[in-house]
Amino acid sequence: MTTAPRIDQVFDFDALLTEEERGWQQKARGFAQERILPIIEEDFENKHFRKELIPELGAAGFLGMHLKGYGCAGAGAVAYGLVCLELEAADSGWRTFVSVQGSLAMSAIYKYGSEEQKQQWLPGMAAGELVGCFALTEPQGGSDPAAMSTVARREGDEWVIDGAKRWIGLAALADVAVVWARVEDPSGEYGEGARAVRGFIVPTSTAGFTATAIDGKLSMRASVQCDIDLDGVRLPADAILPGAAGLSGPFGCLNEARYGIVWGAMGAARSCLEVALDRSITREVFGKPIGANQLTQAKLADMFLEVEKGTLLALHLGRLKEAGTLTPAQISVGKLNSVREALEIAHQARTILGGDGITNAFPVMRHAANLESVRTYEGTDEIHQLILGRALTGLNAF
Repeated sequence: MTTAPRIDQVFDFDALLTEEERGWQQKARGFAQERILPIIEEDFENKHFRKELIPELGAAGFLGMHLKGYGCAGAGAVAYGLVCLELEAADSGWRTFVSVQGSLAMSAIYKYGSEEQKQQWLPGMAAGELVGCFALTEPQGGSDPAAMSTVARREGDEWVIDGAKRWIGLAALADVAVVWARVEDPSGEYGEGARAVRGFIVPTSTAGFTATAIDGKLSMRASVQCDIDLDGVRLPADAILPGAAGLSGPFGCLNEARYGIVWGAMGAARSCLEVALDRSITREVFGKPIGANQLTQAKLADMFLEVEKGTLLALHLGRLKEAGTLTPAQISVGKLNSVREALEIAHQARTILGGDGITNAFPVMRHAANLESVRTYEGTDEIHQLILGRALTGLNAF
C-alpha cells in the first residue's frame, strides 16, 4: 500500500531553523505524540483535563519558556512558537494551557511584577508546581475591556476587589490569579485618572474568590474555562502589580498569547492535512485511491499551500519578535490568518475523509470545534480586522 510522504518532505521548512529550535520542536512533538495523542479523544469525550501532565510540561521546560531567569528556559521566540505548533497539533487545549500559564499569567508577573512577586511565583509556575490564570474577560463581553466593571478599592492597608470574570482558563485549578480591575483612586496615586485599570496577584485560596468550571462546552472539552466571582476579596497593599497601569498592561500579555496562537493554529491545520493526505491514498473509490482524483489533489494542494504560507508567516513574525521589532498590528495579521485558514483546512479535510470524518477515528472534527474557540479568544476576527484597518488608514473604527 502506498504511504503518503510527510508534508515537510515537500517543503523543507526545517532548513530555516537552527539546531536548537529543531531540538525544541522535536521535544514538543515527542511529548504530544507520547503523552497527549493516546488519550486526547477519550479526554475530549469525557470533558477531562489531565492536570497530572502539568509537572511534565514544566520538566520539559515548556512553561514560560520564552522568559529568562526564575527557572524559565530563556528560549527564543521561534522555539516557543514551534512548541506551540506541536502541542496544538495534538489538541488546542494543551497549547492553550501553555499560553495561559506562560504567555498570560507568568508574563504578567514577569513584565509588571515586583522582584518579590517574581521570586514568589515564577519558579513554581515554571516547574509546573503552581498553576496561574489571567482574569481579564468579563461576562458582558470580552472585546471591550475598557468597559471593565470589576473594581478594586483601598481600605486602610488592604485592597478590596468586587466583580466577576468569565471564560478564564485554568481558574478552577489555579493557585494564583492575575486579576485586572478598575481602581477607585481619586488621588491618581495608582494610575492616571480616578479609575485606572491595574493588575493584582490574587492567591485563589483568598476568601471571596470563587472559580466555577463552565460546563456544556462543545469546544475545548479537554480543557478548563471558568467563571470567577470576586466578592469582597481582601488583599495586602503589595498585591498590586507595580509595573502595569492602564490597559497597556493586559494588552502586553494578550499580544504574547496571540503570538503563540499564530503558530499553534498551524499545528492544528497540519494535523488535519496529514490525516486527509493519508486517507486520500488509503481510501479507494471507483477502483482507485481518492487521491488520484483531480478534485481531491486540488484540495490537498490548496490546504498544503495555506499551511506553508501560515507557518512561514509565523516564522517571519518570530524573527521580528526576536529582533524586538514586532508590532501589535503584525501579530494581528498572523492571528487572523492562522486561525481563519486552519478552520478552512479542517473543513476541507473533513470532506476528504467522507462520513468517517465526523467520528473520533480522526482528529479533524475535534480540531474544528476547538478552533472555533481559538478564533474567538485573544481577539475575534473582527477585532483583528479593525486593528489592521486602523493601521492601514490611520482611522479608528472601534
